[in-house]
Amino acid sequence: QIQLVESGGGLVQPGGSLRLSCTASGFSLDYHVVQWFRQVPGKEREAVSCISSSDGSTKYADSVKGRFTISRDLGKNTVWLQMNSLKPEDTAVYSCTVDTYGTDCLLGSYDEMDYWGKGTLVTVSS
Repeated sequence: QIQLVESGGGLVQPGGSLRLSCTASGFSLDYHVVQWFRQVPGKEREAVSCISSSDGSTKYADSVKGRFTISRDLGKNTVWLQMNSLKPEDTAVYSCTVDTYGTDCLLGSYDEMDYWGKGTLVTVSS
């Protein structure tokens, strides 16, 4: 059974850090584009970051550039999202998704992905 599971969310103070993980079962993440989204209830879903399978290149939304880093752990079938210098406006449910058709990440829309995790809540508050 193909499944994506996120973990690592929680409550953190402004300026703090969290590392989210996206682990797959039933298939390998190594060969696919992985993309993180976030959503605040009542607001539009935002593409946060993605990593290509072709060359490992990455893309980031302007809102997180310089603060977030996406990376692969090939041995653990996991993709990480390191989030530093967190701000209250980073509060959201973060979900990982997989595009099984492309090899280059494009920060595409949620509907263009093929597999979706359920998400993990990140709350940035003092």
